[in-house]
Amino acid sequence: MSIRIVLVDDQELVRTGFRMVLDAQRDMAVVGEAGDGLAAVDLLRATTADVVVMDVRMPRLDGIEATRRICQAGDRPRVLMLTTFDLDEYAFAALKAGASGFLLKDVPPEELLFGIRSVHSGDAVVAPSTTRRLIDRFAPMFPTDAVGEPPDLAGLTSREREVLILIAQGLSNTEIAERLFVSEATVKTHVGRVLAKLGLRDRVQAVVFAYETGLVKARGSAR
Repeated sequence: MSIRIVLVDDQELVRTGFRMVLDAQRDMAVVGEAGDGLAAVDLLRATTADVVVMDVRMPRLDGIEATRRICQAGDRPRVLMLTTFDLDEYAFAALKAGASGFLLKDVPPEELLFGIRSVHSGDAVVAPSTTRRLIDRFAPMFPTDAVGEPPDLAGLTSREREVLILIAQGLSNTEIAERLFVSEATVKTHVGRVLAKLGLRDRVQAVVFAYETGLVKARGSAR
């Protein structure tokens, strides 16, 4: 079955270029286009899609708010945000809004295809280590005087909490397995349980959650 994609960008030429690349893939099909965030939200009420490729700066409703509304509506579609500059405030806001990752707007076609397939499979396009650098840059936005432990964390086992901390520190499943002396399959199971218990969509959101709750402090010091 093809990955159903909606393209959202206020520049028709950009959408046309992306459509040509995506429709040429055997496992992809563009099922809709929108020229702004508001049109995208309306379109997705009537169109079934797996992945939304979303621009940030658009008229009427920007990509950040559109992403927030789309992600609040359910698990699908996943949103892949396009940004002009890597690791800027738009990328941070996109992750906070629920996007599964972000790419530069002038990304090579093969990287766009890889990103769409990764997001569709449930992975995050942005590596946790990159997300960590992004969060460190915007550390002042996070609370510094949180009282008590967030209720969501109380539902994690000690091992699941440990795995969450290692995810937030930028370790891959393989690296976590080596650190904890367990199999990679066991790590994948723990990661899945962490995401399910915390109601998170992917590893990127897990990193954001760990920093935002203070489980891991900016610049990598854990509580």
